[in-house]
Amino acid sequence: MRLSNKIALVTGGAGGLGSAICKRLASEGATVVVNDFCDESRINAVVEEILKNGGKAVAKRASVADSEQVKQMFSEVKAEFGGLHVLFNNAAITPEKPDDEARRAKHYTYISTPVPRQSLEFTSRMTDADWFRFWDVNVHGVFFCTREALNIMESQREGRIINIASVAGFCPISSHSPHYSATKGAVIAFTKSVAAEVAGSNVFVNAMAPGGILTPAFSRYMEQAGEEGRSRLAQMIPLGRLGTPEEYAETALHLAETKYLIGQIISPNGGVAI
Repeated sequence: MRLSNKIALVTGGAGGLGSAICKRLASEGATVVVNDFCDESRINAVVEEILKNGGKAVAKRASVADSEQVKQMFSEVKAEFGGLHVLFNNAAITPEKPDDEARRAKHYTYISTPVPRQSLEFTSRMTDADWFRFWDVNVHGVFFCTREALNIMESQREGRIINIASVAGFCPISSHSPHYSATKGAVIAFTKSVAAEVAGSNVFVNAMAPGGILTPAFSRYMEQAGEEGRSRLAQMIPLGRLGTPEEYAETALHLAETKYLIGQIISPNGGVAI
């Protein structure tokens, strides 16, 4: 029970990666606060599964993009549990709309088949609304939650903050979604800056930068891509497959208990970026 008596808050905890992280932390003894802004039944389903398996968890529905909701959530956590030891900034918007999937398919075809070089015209056709929508959750949300967590962790002189970035933040594999890549690059820079700032208070800030994750959403894309599309994607990954949420959760667990990693970007990605 490596996290016995620890309180951990996971944002985006009802999603594929988030729920896997919640379950893995709970399996090691942590009391897990499962946060998300989706339908409450999905959040409660994760909590109920943890409780069913003998773990400890509570649900907190709040939008990380709303600083007041974030402040209220952390205030409740401190009042209920007396502190907070681990924060996973996992909540994020990912490119999952039909237009996003069309861009992804076009990009993967472009980089995996011999076609003439040209601009793919993704950035030049992006709307203001799409750009800001990604920043509100992926960057502002990370800041809001980190700020509130530090207000607890700095005074108790103990804490772990793990930001979920992406391989898209430092390599061009996700050039089909420049707005998403930009936010994840920002998360990486923010991680390094805050890590150096707060290390003296025994708060360890690091990031995990996953490659492709076989979440339900990505599974749907793989089904629509057909056999040729799936083979093309596999060819771009040296390991030949996407990682499962459970595999990524193992790295997440390591970062939740690290005692000497400061501002590091750990990237399980199957060899996409080495």
